[in-house]
Amino acid sequence: MFQHDYIAQQPVFLLFIAFSFTLTFGYFWGRRQNRTIFLSAFNDLVSVLHPDDQTFTNIGGVIGYHANFFITKREALISQVDATITLLPRQSWLYFPISRLFRRYDRLFITFYFKKRPPEEGHLIETRFNGFRSSHITSTDHLNKERIQWGSHEFLLYYQGKAVRSQLLRFIDKNPDPGVVRHMAIVPEQKKGYLFMIPGKTGIAACLAPVYRWFLSQVKE
Repeated sequence: MFQHDYIAQQPVFLLFIAFSFTLTFGYFWGRRQNRTIFLSAFNDLVSVLHPDDQTFTNIGGVIGYHANFFITKREALISQVDATITLLPRQSWLYFPISRLFRRYDRLFITFYFKKRPPEEGHLIETRFNGFRSSHITSTDHLNKERIQWGSHEFLLYYQGKAVRSQLLRFIDKNPDPGVVRHMAIVPEQKKGYLFMIPGKTGIAACLAPVYRWFLSQVKE
């Protein structure tokens, strides 16, 4: 009994207890933070897309989620939207600083499935993400390229023809701040549109809605 009391009074033991408490607190705090970001992003997707059905899948504990949104209306121009969000491990205060150093950001990847083929390929991608594996552009050899300023960020504009170039530049004029958008693309060969965003607690609707409308304008008759 006296030995147990002695151990409990030692500084190392007290530090161990404090350290364990901190990690436990961090775990629940991080889970709550990631859940807030995930729910905010996916609720905004529902509010913008108005899907007829959706499925959600956990793909990485509290750091990864996937969703499929289905649009079954006959007049709809898009049939499906897939979204994958990967989050920093905020629940692990030991690993979080390392992940923050190397991965740096939460990431949201969205794929739009068009019912009709868009006329031309076009990309707007922030320069620092141009070599990013998940945003890799495979057709750069066949596209024209320009450096442009979009808000306070430098972007690369890849375009197949003058029509999509003009439309993308008009989109920038109407939306002078990219917000959380880091790459938006339309690829006719795949009948798909792509969007890469950096999600946050405040949601993505303000940036998602204009991109979604622009995508729809590319496949209207």
